[in-house]
Amino acid sequence: MELNFDEIKMINVKNGDIDSLVPLFDKYHLKLYNFFLRLTRNKETAEDLTQNVFSRIISYKHTFKEEYKFKTWMYQMARNVHIDHYHKNKAYFSDFEETESSPEKGIEAIDENEKTEKHEILKEAMNLLSDDEREILELSKFQDLKYDEISKITGNSVGAIKVKVHRAVNKLRNNYFQLA
Repeated sequence: MELNFDEIKMINVKNGDIDSLVPLFDKYHLKLYNFFLRLTRNKETAEDLTQNVFSRIISYKHTFKEEYKFKTWMYQMARNVHIDHYHKNKAYFSDFEETESSPEKGIEAIDENEKTEKHEILKEAMNLLSDDEREILELSKFQDLKYDEISKITGNSVGAIKVKVHRAVNKLRNNYFQLA
C-alpha cells in the first residue's frame, strides 16, 4: 500500500514528531467540529470533542498502523470520543446553529426565504432521527466516507452499513415530507 500525505504525517507523529500533527489538525479540525456539531447540536461540546480527538491521537499515536487510512482511524477515535461523552452526559442542551451555510449573493429574497425554510425543515427532520441514524448519515453524506471506511469505524459489515444508510435516508425523507 502506498502511503499518502496523511499516513506519512501520522507515522511521523507516531515516531515522536508531534509537529507533524499540525497539518492534519489544519486539514481535519473543521470537519471534525462539524461532525460533532451535527451529532451533539452544541457548539462548546463540539469544540471540546474535537480537541479530545486530537489529544487522543497524541495519546494513542502508538496504536496507529501504517496499513490504516488516517482518516478512518481518526473517525473511529472521534466516534469513541462521542460515545464516551454521551455516556458521561446523557442530558445535554443544544445551541445548534448551522455553521457551513452562507447566503449567496444575488439570490432573490423570495428564493432565499424558501431555501431557509427548507433548510430548517431538513434540520428538524434530522433531529427526529436516532443518534445512530444521524451518525451514519453524517459519516456517509457529510464527511464523504466510503462504506468500507464506515464499516471499519463502526465494526459493522459493508452490507449492514449500506442497509443502515438506506434506511436512514428513507426515514429522513419521510420525516422531511411529513414536516413540509
